[in-house]
Amino acid sequence: MADFTELVDLVSERVGGTVLLANDEFFAPKENLLKASQPVFREGEYTDQGKWMDGWETRRRREPGHDWCIIRLGLSGILRGVVVDTSHFKGNYPAQCSLEACAEDTEANQEQLTGRSTKWVEVLPQTNLAGDTQNRFPLDSDKRVTHIRFNIFPDGGVARLRLYGEVIPDWERLAAHGEDIDLAAVENGGLVVACSDMFFGSRHNLIMPGRAKNMGDGWETQRRRGPGHDWAIVKLGTAGTVHKVEVDTAHFKGNFPESCSLEGCFAENATLEDLQASSTEWKEILPRTRLKADSRHFFEKEIQDAGPVTHIRFNNFPDGGVARLRVYGRIRRDKK
Repeated sequence: MADFTELVDLVSERVGGTVLLANDEFFAPKENLLKASQPVFREGEYTDQGKWMDGWETRRRREPGHDWCIIRLGLSGILRGVVVDTSHFKGNYPAQCSLEACAEDTEANQEQLTGRSTKWVEVLPQTNLAGDTQNRFPLDSDKRVTHIRFNIFPDGGVARLRLYGEVIPDWERLAAHGEDIDLAAVENGGLVVACSDMFFGSRHNLIMPGRAKNMGDGWETQRRRGPGHDWAIVKLGTAGTVHKVEVDTAHFKGNFPESCSLEGCFAENATLEDLQASSTEWKEILPRTRLKADSRHFFEKEIQDAGPVTHIRFNNFPDGGVARLRVYGRIRRDKK
């Protein structure tokens, strides 16, 4: 994918990312690094430690060395790119940064992660940063990782850290359960690859964990004034047969879709152009069905057998907002 930011942020607090340890956080706490919200600046606001900043900021270093923090990814996977956001840090941003990664037990403690047995591999060499900027760096990595060590040189502040990549679930464990799973869930490797419109709310919200917090935490299109309808295409985490669907319109009261439908296709390794081509055979899974405002809709008896599918196309008629989409099904047996 040309723009790695279209992938999943594997360290976001929304998916369970956690800053486990930092050598210093004198001016601003390490937890700010993974906030889902955009960084803000509060003119004239100070704490007992100094200027209030929406990020992670260390004190001025007076001895050799550099500052660092260790982060557990919310979702283990392959890293494709990083955004080091120094927004509002102008005279106090780090001169450089680097990234190291490792693959350890997700429950590894601080002692283990800082011990000699943990093998850290450099995925971004020491690289120059600019202040008050979203510094973007593609990463050339092909290994599944669980933790990263973020180094800043020599000290300073970073507003947000975004680590984009491909989620790699433990399919052997999931398949062993022999039960339906949410094939579209971001934590199971799902990715919303395209949509017709997302003027008010990002398409990626559709498959995020948990219930939506508010209307802004869903996928919402602008008001359609012409013919047609809105849609989103989701690449499932793995091929499977759909048995049950949930469409949640939580918080959408005067702007929910009149109805929806769901289609599926089997197209492993398909490009977005392939999926949008007229030759792609989309099979109906859920016929066009009316929706209600601010409600969880569960469809099981209505589901039609389309066989194993790798992608689904979710159609909104004619437009509007949906908080979450869940696509429950059985993993294809030869996919373990």
